[in-house]
Amino acid sequence: MTDKAPKSTETDPKDFRPEARAPRGFADKRASQIAAERRLITAVSKVYEDFGFEALQTSAFEYADALGKFLPDADRPNVGVFAVEDDDEQWMALRYDHTAPLARFAAQNWDSLPKPFRRYAFGPVWRNEKPGPGRLREFMQCDADTVGTDRPEADAEIIALAVAGFKAAGLPASSTVLKVNNRKLLNGLLTSLGVVDSAQQMGVLRAIDKLDRLGLTGVELLLGGGRKDELGDFTKGANLKDDAIFAVMNFVAAGINLDGEQASRDEVLARLSSVLRNSSEGMSGVEDLSRIGATLNGLGVSEADAIFDPSIVRGLEYYTGAVFEAELLLETRDEKGELVKFGSVGGGGRYDDLVARFTGERVPATGFSFGVSRLAAALALTEGGKATPVRGPVVIIAFSDSDMGEYFKLASEIRAAGIPAEVYLGRSGMKAQMKYADRRLSPAVAMIGGDELANGTVTIKDLDLGREMAAEISDNKAWREGRPGQVTLPRQDAINHLKTIVKSL
Repeated sequence: MTDKAPKSTETDPKDFRPEARAPRGFADKRASQIAAERRLITAVSKVYEDFGFEALQTSAFEYADALGKFLPDADRPNVGVFAVEDDDEQWMALRYDHTAPLARFAAQNWDSLPKPFRRYAFGPVWRNEKPGPGRLREFMQCDADTVGTDRPEADAEIIALAVAGFKAAGLPASSTVLKVNNRKLLNGLLTSLGVVDSAQQMGVLRAIDKLDRLGLTGVELLLGGGRKDELGDFTKGANLKDDAIFAVMNFVAAGINLDGEQASRDEVLARLSSVLRNSSEGMSGVEDLSRIGATLNGLGVSEADAIFDPSIVRGLEYYTGAVFEAELLLETRDEKGELVKFGSVGGGGRYDDLVARFTGERVPATGFSFGVSRLAAALALTEGGKATPVRGPVVIIAFSDSDMGEYFKLASEIRAAGIPAEVYLGRSGMKAQMKYADRRLSPAVAMIGGDELANGTVTIKDLDLGREMAAEISDNKAWREGRPGQVTLPRQDAINHLKTIVKSL
């Protein structure tokens, strides 16, 4: 037996080394990805402003009870959202989207706002959901909404704005299509068929949502008793009666012509009118779509850019009228050549109940949200499988500590000419500094050694031209002696030369 204390097996706190890792569902972004998202936001924001929408920035946090449907359990306010309890025992949550903060802002400031209130917003949103491939917990969105008008023409303008935004973002022609539906259509149809049970209605929605994957035959089975897949797994259906299944299938097929192609907007309206003739609510939805179609024609939005598609059901339980979903039609492949399907890259619709949560009075609203992060990822794949690298600054080579003041003076002169520049601040030699500039994708390096300082000159090496010329010279000695892309010029002439190099990028 010993009176010595047992040796602790715990790690001494001062020796603890945390594992360097990003939280699940959160991603680091380097300059190229940041630049891609910034370009998208700038382009789309310009479209929003051209349509007369004003910018609005709300805080990242909202009181959790203001998030409405995104707060599934009042006793657990951090389910679905990221929430913290403030020192006054009120729960705050990071915004789930930009719509709930808009509803709160509109309710809080309604008396002083111009009506209708047209605003756009951009920034990150956060969702406390299980992350997975293509599903992050933090991502960028860019929204535009009109609050205070129930006109279908407002919905049409949002659609036109979204179409213009995708074009401004630089997507190839006909690479996206905005699909439009209206909640009143299916609501009216199901009510007229006596399908009023909420669980059965949800079964119908789930069945229609699988149209792209299962086709009309698969949807028809799911509207009835159910469907067994290739592996023998059975999915229970909505158990509609035969006449109801027939009516719903006619409704879903209204967007497809006899050739199996997308029907025109007018053709869809005519077919929906036939299917919904016994439903006043359904015919009200047809009238809304008709007015949207007429406005889209006036705005020059083509049939290829915006279609009427009764099979679009995502969000129908949330929206109160028109529903929009933007689908990316491009076939994109990753760096391994594997097909990547992005599907939806934006969506929105009419929501007339959000502001009423605060005021008790129904305030009509409609809007659209661009999935900026998702769209940037898709664009990166269309541009060669990776994000476009961001060019670095002109790098000024540091030869000696005693001349650092001269290097920084040159850097200031180059920046004054509108050119990004930096002095190399490591402690490596010339070769490593050139490698640094190459890795930064710098357009050029500037050198002022002893000779240049004595003569009032600067040596500029055009890195892009140097690489190009080096590829054409097979003899290493000739490359060294020729110093491709390198010139020595008087100081001001050297700065002007840098302007020509940067301008040519």
